[in-house]
Amino acid sequence: MADIAQHSARRVHPRRTVAPSGLPVFALGSSLSAFLAITYVLCVLFHLAFPNQVVTEMWFAMFPGFVWLTWQSFILGLIEVVVLGWYAALVFGTLYNFFAARWP
Repeated sequence: MADIAQHSARRVHPRRTVAPSGLPVFALGSSLSAFLAITYVLCVLFHLAFPNQVVTEMWFAMFPGFVWLTWQSFILGLIEVVVLGWYAALVFGTLYNFFAARWP
């Protein structure tokens, strides 16, 4: 009976890309992308509510192709932050798992 419990505890989720002891890159990518997308939407809403409080030149530098504010550029910015979140997760998660496997 204890063998069955230990075996089921070691099961790996089908989407998990690393060993159970490593950082799950899929969860990291999803959470970072969601965090950045929520932050992006909140920043856009803040700028719409307080137009003189935000530096829009920074937006143009951070998001290639971004034009304030059309639906196309809003969607483009949203896509860019999701891609940025996945990029950070893939690079950081892979590097973390690489180094964590070598040093206890």
